[in-house]
Amino acid sequence: MRCFISGHVQGVWYRATTAEQAERQGLSGYVGNLADGRVEVLACGENEALAELTAWLWQGPPGARVDDVQCRVVDEAPPTGFTTR
Repeated sequence: MRCFISGHVQGVWYRATTAEQAERQGLSGYVGNLADGRVEVLACGENEALAELTAWLWQGPPGARVDDVQCRVVDEAPPTGFTTR
């Protein structure tokens, strides 16, 4: 799935903690900042793990203010591991 998260999500450790959450769930993919202030997440794995990550994306780390999370299913080859961009 690919998600776009908006709000106060840059400069608050959102990427690092998202990567930690994804790795705990056994997901592969990446998380990165976008020029427009949003964060993008590509996550591949089991549906239950993806659902747990999606729920976490709405919360984020302390200091984050999540206004919106938009996710959609994409057809992409899963990358190896989970990286921060």
